[in-house]
Amino acid sequence: MKKRLFTPGPTPVPEHVLLTMAEPIIHHRHPEFRELFERLSKNLQYLFQTSQDVISLTSSGSGSMEAAVVNLLSPGDTAITVNGGKFGERWGELCRANGVNAVEIAVEWGTAVTADEIVESIKAHPETKAVFVTHSETSTGVAIDVKTIAQAVHANSGAVFVVDGITAVGALEMRMDEWGLDVVVTGSQKGLMIPPGLAFIALSEKAWKLVESSHCHRYYFDLLKARKSLKGNDTPWTPATTLLIGVDVALEMIRKETLEKVWERHSRLAAAVRAGVQALGLRLLAKSPSNALTAIWNPEVPDVKVFNNALKKKYGITVAGGQGHLKDKIFRISHLGYYDELDVLSVIGAIELSLRDAGYVFEPGAGVKAAQTVFLNESW
Repeated sequence: MKKRLFTPGPTPVPEHVLLTMAEPIIHHRHPEFRELFERLSKNLQYLFQTSQDVISLTSSGSGSMEAAVVNLLSPGDTAITVNGGKFGERWGELCRANGVNAVEIAVEWGTAVTADEIVESIKAHPETKAVFVTHSETSTGVAIDVKTIAQAVHANSGAVFVVDGITAVGALEMRMDEWGLDVVVTGSQKGLMIPPGLAFIALSEKAWKLVESSHCHRYYFDLLKARKSLKGNDTPWTPATTLLIGVDVALEMIRKETLEKVWERHSRLAAAVRAGVQALGLRLLAKSPSNALTAIWNPEVPDVKVFNNALKKKYGITVAGGQGHLKDKIFRISHLGYYDELDVLSVIGAIELSLRDAGYVFEPGAGVKAAQTVFLNESW
């Protein structure tokens, strides 16, 4: 049985990327690494659509989130966070852990925060220094309109606008400089198609000015040190060299495909997944769905464990479950990173087989047909 991974992190790693990472290690203080790191850093700017430096961190994506908080703010500062899922909730937890007053906007998990809701909170808290949002909420499959929200934040405050792009960068259209996004973070195991262990963060000039006056304690995540080292194509601490070698290859893949086509591919795959599961009578959680993943309410069957076990153990498909209060209530299918049309047809077909095993009544082939119809639509 061939095993297939459909989780929104880690995502599948391309075979030739794995092979390149298996080559003999190089030293991170020698010219060959600096040459690679310079090329990689420029390609990260392309990925983020920014002229600003993109800092590479050896950590998970949460490390870049913490780096954003401790470099931008000081204890006692006020920040607005949006709790619309597990990772939006994390922004608030990181702020409070570092002495920052987190004003939380709570939205129903499965819905997207609006610009009006954020402006209302800004007006109630004019001292706000930063607004933290999640572009693609991994726990719910919701995407928000960061372009419109960024415009609203800048029109109504002097706060910096910080975007968790961990499952958005490389999947959803995001133009950091053009859209006025002050800080964007992401991780390696998502749209970058690399194993976990790297995070990336880019800051606007406005954000860098805040960093220079911030008084939160930091050492390993000191972005001023990282920025200084980057000028010499270097890192302040020992980097995850093998992962960076992989990122270098993955970024070249994205360059070759072009970002616009990458975004289009994710949109097409997402539309097919949503059409496929809905044709089977399954319901989506997200009212504003992300192109990175799809969150689906568990099927109405006598025992959902039968469905889950069949999907993983009988057909080799690994998907993600729910988090927080959605645990055991939803499952999440990734179409983020190294996926194509036949991958989508495979996962929809496996879902059909697992639903049959669990005693769910549906028209066989309906899901696969609906997904394939999306692909046959010439408008793509």
